[in-house]
Amino acid sequence: MVDIPTYRWEDGSVEPVSVDESEFGDKIKWRLLREAVLMYEANRRVGTHCAKTRAEIKGTTAKPWRQKGTGRARAGTRKSPIWRGGGVTHGPRPRDYSYSLPRKSLTVALKSAMLGKLRDEEVCGIDAISLEEPRTKKLAEVLSALQISGSSLIVLPEADPVAHKSGRNLARCEVRIASDVNAYDVIRASKVVLVGDALTRLKERVS
Repeated sequence: MVDIPTYRWEDGSVEPVSVDESEFGDKIKWRLLREAVLMYEANRRVGTHCAKTRAEIKGTTAKPWRQKGTGRARAGTRKSPIWRGGGVTHGPRPRDYSYSLPRKSLTVALKSAMLGKLRDEEVCGIDAISLEEPRTKKLAEVLSALQISGSSLIVLPEADPVAHKSGRNLARCEVRIASDVNAYDVIRASKVVLVGDALTRLKERVS
């Protein structure tokens, strides 16, 4: 069992709540976790890099000088890759870096990521976010009460536009719903903040 500090919205107190970490497995699968992170990072790549070939360089097509008699090497075009300002040989071209792993593998990776966060005591909780309108300042006060100073991931049990708008302007803070959270989201955050029944929703996903 692991105790996670949980913020009480009504009175502003912070109390420990026991969580059974064994529901996320008994072993962190580092190799699978690494493969999942590499996949998510590859899928984030835009892949718009491009270098012009000699066919795409604008300029004259005239021969720089005559073939023989000048004492210089033969040259047929100023667009040659060996000339300054010429094309690039085997340069980067636009491409799609994205690929996917099996769904079961991504589920196991999420389990390992959550297990690691629980063991490292990097999980906090909020019993509820009761806001009638977006209040970034109020949510910042809650994170401060939980002693969160670095990056954070706020996990909502279900879609909540008010809570999402309250957290999206906070520096180094991401807001996700439990059904969309993945291993990469969990790993890149210094602290994972579970709101309400978010932990139960995550357990249902990985069970």
